[in-house]
Amino acid sequence: MPNTDAALLTAQLIRCPSVTPEEGGALVLLEKVLSDAGFACARVDRGGVSNLFARWGDKGHPRTFGFNGHTDVVPIGDAAAWTANPFGAEIRDGIMFGRGATDMKSGVAAFAAAAVDFVTNTPPDGAVILTITGDEEGDAIDGTTALLDYMDREREKMSVCLVGEPTCPNEMGDMMKIGRRGSLTAYFTFTGVQGHSAYPHRAKNPLPAMARLMDRMSSHVLDEGTAHFDASTLAVVTMDTGNPATNVIPAECRATVNIRFNDAHSGASLTDWMQGLVDAVGADTGVEIDMQVKISGESFITPPGPLSDLVAASVRAETGRDPELSTSGGTSDARFVQHHCPVVEFGLVGKTMHKVDENVPVDQIHQLKAIYSRILRDYFG
Repeated sequence: MPNTDAALLTAQLIRCPSVTPEEGGALVLLEKVLSDAGFACARVDRGGVSNLFARWGDKGHPRTFGFNGHTDVVPIGDAAAWTANPFGAEIRDGIMFGRGATDMKSGVAAFAAAAVDFVTNTPPDGAVILTITGDEEGDAIDGTTALLDYMDREREKMSVCLVGEPTCPNEMGDMMKIGRRGSLTAYFTFTGVQGHSAYPHRAKNPLPAMARLMDRMSSHVLDEGTAHFDASTLAVVTMDTGNPATNVIPAECRATVNIRFNDAHSGASLTDWMQGLVDAVGADTGVEIDMQVKISGESFITPPGPLSDLVAASVRAETGRDPELSTSGGTSDARFVQHHCPVVEFGLVGKTMHKVDENVPVDQIHQLKAIYSRILRDYFG
């Protein structure tokens, strides 16, 4: 019976230099592995981004288990700071090093290997779909969204989906994600009138308006948390004037805030709240304030139930741990999948993702494959 080596596949993927948006050979490799196992594969490239769709089994089967992940990685940073080749997949003392080792070529390799072995050794009454993108670490405009658009056009459908992102903060099995907070970034430009700092009455200083608005936003309590989410947060991430002269009142300054919000809010409701503050501060100061908002994703949750129970039971069986059902962390492509079907996330310990010398213990790759394999067996069992 075939036993696909998930660690070997991880190493092969790490050796593909797939820094966003470069494909780097990673999806070509996976397409061959999956095609050889009987998956019907389609490249769903869009906007210069490479994506792969693969399905084993009948199209539209009412029992279709899906996996989602990405093979693109963030840049390596300072190459001289690495003690291993970032694209070498070197193994030292049972630990594999390389960009994407944690986030998330190991996860993709684990679910691809689990899926290949499962459909080969125990063909289920159902279908298995893998959606793999090269655009999760970038703008995420032409990645998983392109795959879901393709599935809509082709009438492909997942019944449930598991995203293989790293979810465990400390130990394998200690956390899974059943939702994510929303993310919103607001960009503010304050325009006044430049003048001499000795004659402030002849100018209109935008800086006090900026300080007042940022203070009102950052001191406001958005909420105290909800049933499945921690309290929403607002962070002022930059305030800039670009003015080196002490005798000049600048004409313009800028500020940016980032909000991570729970299901007590929406991007629209928060935008309306901020606009109200902008209007009030603008009226008080006479400074023109322009606000531009980018909503990266709304908050969402897959309520605890059959899918989270399935994943938790498999994690417990393979690790001995009961995973915490969490909505913490940043955004992931689950924010797109949740519009298609119920979705949860489970993957490796994420301590080294995006860091210099990113790495993964080889035994954890095998353990992750075992968890995904058990999930498939139990789902179709």
